[in-house]
Amino acid sequence: MKLKIDFLIIGSGFYGSVIAERIANKLNKKVIILEKRNHIGGNCYSETDKKTNVEYHKYGTHIFHTSNEKVWRYLTSFCNFNSYRHQVLSNFKNKIYQMPINLETINSFFKKNYNPSQAFEFLQKKTKKFKKKKYENFEEKALSQIGLELYEAFIKSYTTKHWGKNPKELPSTIFNRLPLRFNYREDYFNQCKYQGIPNLGYTDIFKNMLASKNIKIIKNVNYKLSSNKYNVKYSTIYTGPLDQLFNYSLGKLEWRSLKFKIKRKNTKDFLGTSVINFPEKKYKYTRLHEPKHLHIDRYNTNNKTLIQEEYPCENTKEPYYPINTQKNRDLHRDYKKLTLKLKNFEFGGRLADYAYYDMDMTISAALKKYDQ
Repeated sequence: MKLKIDFLIIGSGFYGSVIAERIANKLNKKVIILEKRNHIGGNCYSETDKKTNVEYHKYGTHIFHTSNEKVWRYLTSFCNFNSYRHQVLSNFKNKIYQMPINLETINSFFKKNYNPSQAFEFLQKKTKKFKKKKYENFEEKALSQIGLELYEAFIKSYTTKHWGKNPKELPSTIFNRLPLRFNYREDYFNQCKYQGIPNLGYTDIFKNMLASKNIKIIKNVNYKLSSNKYNVKYSTIYTGPLDQLFNYSLGKLEWRSLKFKIKRKNTKDFLGTSVINFPEKKYKYTRLHEPKHLHIDRYNTNNKTLIQEEYPCENTKEPYYPINTQKNRDLHRDYKKLTLKLKNFEFGGRLADYAYYDMDMTISAALKKYDQ
């Protein structure tokens, strides 16, 4: 006998959880969430390490940042944020530099003492020969913005490790995520009005979002279109990869994934900051994370710490980043056409849209989908 429900949602990350919360609390309808993992929250899931008592983000450091008032008001109805401001550093030849590249990076790397306008003119000379009307790939765009020396030191090998591809094979648009500054501002997301880490961690947000009696969560379940278990009255909302949904019938979309190795240290502070990049080839990992620094006010008396080594890898079962080449965009478009044949079916979120969304973008998209 089929289980009768109003809405079926596949995935409990931000996209699925936001829509589930709206449907359950605003429409007073019944929702079942199917989650393939053994926990809620998608890649934003956080947990406390029992050996060090440090809370960490299992799938890598997530910093919430936004200037979207609607998203901020919505999310802060489920949690309070601390005042953390994100700074990224890069270790090149055993020396620490500011990232994104700013005036301090330029002066330190080139052993100069430029003011902002001098640094701008200096980089203009470095990049002049790389300027083009149209950039065909990531490397061309990067060289046109920061020049050869900075590119080879901080970007080229890091990008190759992260994406598993030569930067010449990647679209130029990826470089747009990397700011360039001619001042000493160190706050990575300084263009955003709001920023921070949930005081009680990300998992607490999802627990609060999904607390309605109208929501039932079933974990450790891989959803299949052929499943005949549920009688859905209104709609199924899918948040996973579309190629998986259709059993790779048209081919596999390319994804980059991450794996993490946890190291525990008997010291109060190991890195001195939450994240340091390691762009050189000799390091197999791309970053080290010390999550203690995300909640530094919590751990004043804790003499142990936890480090996460981040290793990029290929793993279509745990997709993180879409490799947004033309071939993959075309394949994703073909999969979207297949969804049009499905009755009462919706999809969205980073994985289903094959898009590089930040958290606030995902929440905004989910709220818009609910409004529709």
